[in-house]
Amino acid sequence: MKIGELARRTGCQVETIRYYEREGLLPAPARSRGNYRLYGGAHVERLTFIRHCRALDMTLGEIRTLLMHRDHPERDCAEVDALIDAHIGHVENRLAQLESLRGALLELRARCRGDGGTQDCGILRELAQPADEEGGDAPPSAVEHIGGTHSH
Repeated sequence: MKIGELARRTGCQVETIRYYEREGLLPAPARSRGNYRLYGGAHVERLTFIRHCRALDMTLGEIRTLLMHRDHPERDCAEVDALIDAHIGHVENRLAQLESLRGALLELRARCRGDGGTQDCGILRELAQPADEEGGDAPPSAVEHIGGTHSH
């Protein structure tokens, strides 16, 4: 099948498929006489695996490690367990950050009743104040946007 068909079957964008190829997560496909990429069932299976990992917010490095273990079934599964345990730790950390962010937003929301002009809005007044980047009054998650589960 050509790349468009692979994209349709897996729900993955064509550019993402090419990216995974460049990153070495997907093996290079065979080429047709017209130099089109030709994919098979193994590509569908591998891309489905990668997409499932990405849906769980795993990094490309984590996925690469899991694929290596998948490609070498004789390897010890303890490394896979350790990787998932570490990922759970990242998720728990993000949940704590999000809870802190929620508290900061609720506190901000409490600064305005919403029944006056914006010149009297406590939310806008508070947002005009410099952020406490030392982490004093504002939680770290209120100072910096929370991304995925991993530090960058």
